[in-house]
Amino acid sequence: MNSLKNDKNSLLISKIEDKIKFCKVRNKIQYSDFLSLTEQKQVEKFLKLNKINNYILTGGFEEAERKIILFYPEKLQNIKELIDLNEFINVIRITLPSDMNGKYLHRNYLGALMKLGIERSKIGDIIVYDSGADILVLPEMTKFLLTNLQLLTRFNKSKIECIKITNLRKIEVKKEIIKITISSMRLDNIVSELAKCSRSKACQILEEERVLINYE
Repeated sequence: MNSLKNDKNSLLISKIEDKIKFCKVRNKIQYSDFLSLTEQKQVEKFLKLNKINNYILTGGFEEAERKIILFYPEKLQNIKELIDLNEFINVIRITLPSDMNGKYLHRNYLGALMKLGIERSKIGDIIVYDSGADILVLPEMTKFLLTNLQLLTRFNKSKIECIKITNLRKIEVKKEIIKITISSMRLDNIVSELAKCSRSKACQILEEERVLINYE
């Protein structure tokens, strides 16, 4: 296969190549870990380069940021209608006791998962609301989380269960538009204004590859 490998994404692309190979050899659907928006861009470039079209990118709901890639045998028809996403993505719902409503933010739930030693790639989006959160996870993590989340002090009085994707709470995606004035279209000028820092600091941020344009 043609590849876009470099030091940063070679492992990711190698894993994707394995999934494609196993799908073809085993004639069975294969799926990846959850990918960030940047990783999704890298993988889709690789798939386009190699003219691979037998895949679905999904995070369990339309607005999801973190997604998995499902590779399916080319002979399958109407695959989107046949796939049950509950086989590939599970949802852990945490319902807080009423006196804890509104206490936790996204970082609190993510921090709890990290405390349990969960790899970020095994976790999809975390949908937070006042009374708790819905956490999208790979199926192999479900039993572990149902058992161990309850052991954490912050959740020991909470109700923790696995629900179907169709029962996910609807969320409103919030976006912010920032208007800035710049002297030129140089990227360091733009970063300097957005980050509210000097141009020399902006150049340092760029050199550290901490700036993404359209997730690249």
